[in-house]
Amino acid sequence: MSGRPFQNLVAFSLLLICFKAWWRVGDAEIGCIEREREALLHFKQGVVYDYYGVLSSWGNGEDKKDCCRWTGVECDNHTGHVIILDLSEQFLIGKIGPSLAELQHLKHLNLSLNVFKGILPPQLGNLSNLQSLDLGYNDGLTTCDNLDWLSGLPLLRQLDLSWVNLSTAIHWPQAIKKMTSLIELHLSYTQLPIISFSQNNFSKSLVMLDLSGNGLTSSMYPWLFNLFRTSNLVLLDLSSNDLNGSIPDAFGNMTTLAYLDLSSNQLQGEIPKVTFNNISCLVDLYLFGNQLHGSIPVALANMFSLESLDLSRNQLEGPRFPHWLHTQKSLMELDISASGISEVIPTWHWTFIPNLMWLNVSNNHISGTLRNITSYHPYLGMDMSSNFLEGSIPQSLFNALWLDFSNNMLSGSISLSCKITNQSGLGLDLHLVDLGKNRLSGSLPSWIGGSLSNLIVLNLRSNEFNGSIPLNLCQLRKIQMLDLSSNNISGTIPKCLKNLTAMAQKGSSVIAYDEFVSNFDRQLSYVDNTLVQWKGKELEYTKTLRLIKSIDFSSNKLIGEIPMEVVDLVELVSLNLSRNNLSGPIPTTIGQLKLLDFLDLSQNQLQGGIPDSLSQIARLSVLDLSNNTLSGLCGPPLLKRCPEDRDESGEVSFTSLNGKKDGIRDDANDIWFYGNIVLGFIIGFWGVCGTLLLHRSWRYAYFKFLNKIKDRLYVTTTISMNRLRRSFQS
Repeated sequence: MSGRPFQNLVAFSLLLICFKAWWRVGDAEIGCIEREREALLHFKQGVVYDYYGVLSSWGNGEDKKDCCRWTGVECDNHTGHVIILDLSEQFLIGKIGPSLAELQHLKHLNLSLNVFKGILPPQLGNLSNLQSLDLGYNDGLTTCDNLDWLSGLPLLRQLDLSWVNLSTAIHWPQAIKKMTSLIELHLSYTQLPIISFSQNNFSKSLVMLDLSGNGLTSSMYPWLFNLFRTSNLVLLDLSSNDLNGSIPDAFGNMTTLAYLDLSSNQLQGEIPKVTFNNISCLVDLYLFGNQLHGSIPVALANMFSLESLDLSRNQLEGPRFPHWLHTQKSLMELDISASGISEVIPTWHWTFIPNLMWLNVSNNHISGTLRNITSYHPYLGMDMSSNFLEGSIPQSLFNALWLDFSNNMLSGSISLSCKITNQSGLGLDLHLVDLGKNRLSGSLPSWIGGSLSNLIVLNLRSNEFNGSIPLNLCQLRKIQMLDLSSNNISGTIPKCLKNLTAMAQKGSSVIAYDEFVSNFDRQLSYVDNTLVQWKGKELEYTKTLRLIKSIDFSSNKLIGEIPMEVVDLVELVSLNLSRNNLSGPIPTTIGQLKLLDFLDLSQNQLQGGIPDSLSQIARLSVLDLSNNTLSGLCGPPLLKRCPEDRDESGEVSFTSLNGKKDGIRDDANDIWFYGNIVLGFIIGFWGVCGTLLLHRSWRYAYFKFLNKIKDRLYVTTTISMNRLRRSFQS
C-alpha cells in the first residue's frame, strides 16, 4: 500500500510530460501548403519589376521552401494555409494573375499603391474566406464589364477599389448589394458610369461609404437616402462630384453620421439649419469649394462633438464672427476663410484657440488687435492673412507651428527677447512665419536664428524693417525660403549664408511647404498665396513652389560685394538681389549654382565682366543683369555695338562683314562643318550601333539596361503620384 502513492505520482508525471509534448507539437510552425506556394510563385511571374526586391525571398531555393516566411505572406500556425498577403506600397509593376484564386483560405489581400495594370481576374471571386480586399491606387487596373465576381465573397467586410477603372461596370450597385457583410466601401475616383439609380439597398452593416471623385450628380439622392434607411452610415464622402442645387434636408435623417464631406461640388443656396441641427454626432464636416451663400447657421452650435469644420471657398456673407464657436470645446480644425466676416475680432475668439490645431480666418474683413495666448496646442497653425488686423504681434504667438499674418496692417517691432520658449521648455518648433505686407518696423530680430532653428519659410517682405541682416539668420539650417525684400535693410550680405544647410548641402531633401506639418489630419498648403518678385512684378508660383529653395533680398539698401560664399548654396532655385546698391564683380564661379531657374541682379552697381560660368546653368530660364555697369554685353538688340562691328573710322557698320574674304572663309567653314557632321555620324552611329549589331550579348545587356532605367523612372513617377492622391483623400 505504501508504494501506491509513488506509482500515482509517476503516472501523473508521465501524463504531464505527454501533455507538454502534445502542446509543443500543436504550437509548432507548420510549413506552407505546396499548392499555395506554387500559386504565389505564379503570381510572382506576373510581376515584371520589383523596385525594393521584396519578392527576392520568394523562390525555389533550399532556404526559400517555406512560403510562410516570405515577405508579405502570413500563414495560419496550425494549418499552414496562407491567410494574409500584404504587398502594399512596394513599387511593384505587373499584372494580377488568376493564380491567387488558389489561396482558398486567404482572409486579407492588400496590393494597394503599386503599379498593377490590366484586367482584374474575376477568379478572385473564388476567395470565399476573404474579409478585406484592398486594390486601391493602382492607376492602371480595370475590370471586365461587371463586378459579379464580388458576389462570391460573402464574408468581405472591407473593399477598396479606389482609382481602379470601373467605367464599364454599369451594374455596380447590384453587385455591391449582394455583399451582405460589407462594412467599408471605398470607390473613389473609379470613373463610375452614369446610371439610373434604382432603390437597391446595400449591406445593412455598411458603415463607411466613399464615392468621391466620380462625377456623380444629384440624381443619386433617392438611392442614397434609401440606402441610409437600411444601414447606419458613420462616414460618407461625396466630395469632388457634380452635385448641384441645395443641400437636401434628408441629410438631417442621417443621425449616425460622424464624417460628412460634400466639398468641391456645385452646391448652392444656404447651409440648411434644420439639416445640421439633427446631425448632432458629426465630428468632421467639409463643405468647402461650393457656391453656398448666406451666413454660417447657428444650428452648427448643436454639434458638440465637432472636431473639424471647413466652410471655405464659398460665397458666405458673414458679417459677424460665429458667436457659437466659443462653445465648441472639441473643435480642432476650423476654416472659415473668405466668409465675408467684417467685424472686430471678439475677445472670446482667443479663449477657444487652446483646443485648436488649425485656424484659418484669412481673406475676410476682420479688424482689431492680436492678443497673447496663455495656452495652446503644441501643433497650432494659424492663418489670419488678408484681413485688417492692427497693432503689434504678441510674443506668445511665436510658440505656434505655423503663422501667417501677411497682408494686414500690423505695426511695431518684433525684436523680442531671445529667451522665447514654449511651455514644455523644449524650445520653439515654428516651421513657417509669413509677416509680409504689413507695417512692421525696427531692426530684424537676431533671436530668429537662435530660437526658431526649425524654420522652413521666413517671409518678412514689404515691411519697414531697417538695420543690417543679423548674423544669427545663418543658423536657420532648415530654411528653404528666405524673403526680406522691399524693406529698408542696409549693410552687407553676410558671408555666413553658406551655413544654410538646406540650401548648401547638395542633394538635401526637399520638404514641401504643404507637407511638413505632418501632425495635422489634412495637409496645409502655402502654395496658393506665395509670390516671388521679379522686375517689380509678383510672379505666382503654384505647382512648383513646393520645390523652390529661394533667397530674395531685393528692393533694399544693401551695399558691398556679392560674397563668394553665395555660390556654395548649390540647391538654390531662385536668387533675387536686385534693386540694391551692390558693387564689385559677379562671382566668377556662380555657375556652380546649377539648379538656378531664376537670377535677378538688376539695378545695382555691379562692375566687371559677365562670368563665363553662367553658361553652365542649363536650367536658367530667367536672367536679369540690366542697369549695372557690366562689360561684355554688346550686339543687337542692345544699343552697344561689339568692336568687330566697327569700320576703320570707328563708326558702326553692319556691311563690313560682307567682304569677299569673309565670304571665302564662310564657304570653307561650311565645308568643314558638313564634313565633320558626316564623319561624326559614321564614327558615332556605326561605332555604337555596329558594335551592338555584331555582338549579341552586348546588345541584350544594353537594351536590358535601358529597360531597367525606363521601368525605374516609370515606377517612381507613378507611385509618387498615387501616394499624393491617397494623401489628399485621407
